[in-house]
Amino acid sequence: MNKTSVPKLDSLDRKWYLVDAENQTLGRLATEVASVLRGKNNPNYTPHLDTGDFVVVVNAEKVKVSGNKPQQKLYRRHSGRPGGMKEETFQALQERLPERIIEKAIKGMLPHNSLGRQLFRKLKVYRGATHPHAAQNPQALPIDTASSSAQ
Repeated sequence: MNKTSVPKLDSLDRKWYLVDAENQTLGRLATEVASVLRGKNNPNYTPHLDTGDFVVVVNAEKVKVSGNKPQQKLYRRHSGRPGGMKEETFQALQERLPERIIEKAIKGMLPHNSLGRQLFRKLKVYRGATHPHAAQNPQALPIDTASSSAQ
C-alpha cells in the first residue's frame, strides 16, 4: 500500500525571493508570485498546508497593464455604511497606493480561507527599489517576460 508523505512544517527551509515589478504585466506577475507563495514551485507542495516561500515585490508603482485599463479598470471598496461605496481607477490608485494594486491581484489568486490569509502574510510589497528585508538575503525570482512581450 502506498503512503502519502506530509512534510513537517518546522523542517521546511523557507526561502525569500525578490521580484522587481518594473515593466511587468500585472496579471502575469501576480500568477508567478501566488504560485511561489503557495509553494507550488517546491517538490513538497501540499495543497492544504503552507509550504510556500516569502516574496518581496519592489517598484510596485512601475507595474503595467495593457490597453485602456489604466483609465477603465476600477477598484472598489465599501466602508460598511449606507452609500459608502468608493470607486477608484487603476491610474488614480497607482498614484496614491501602488502597493494595493499588486496585493489585491495576488490575494485574489490565493485560497479564500484561513490558509489564504496565512499565505498572504508572507507577501511584502514596496513602492520604490528599497526594502527592509536585506538581512534575509532574498534571491531574484525569475519571471518569464518573453511570453508577455510576445503578445
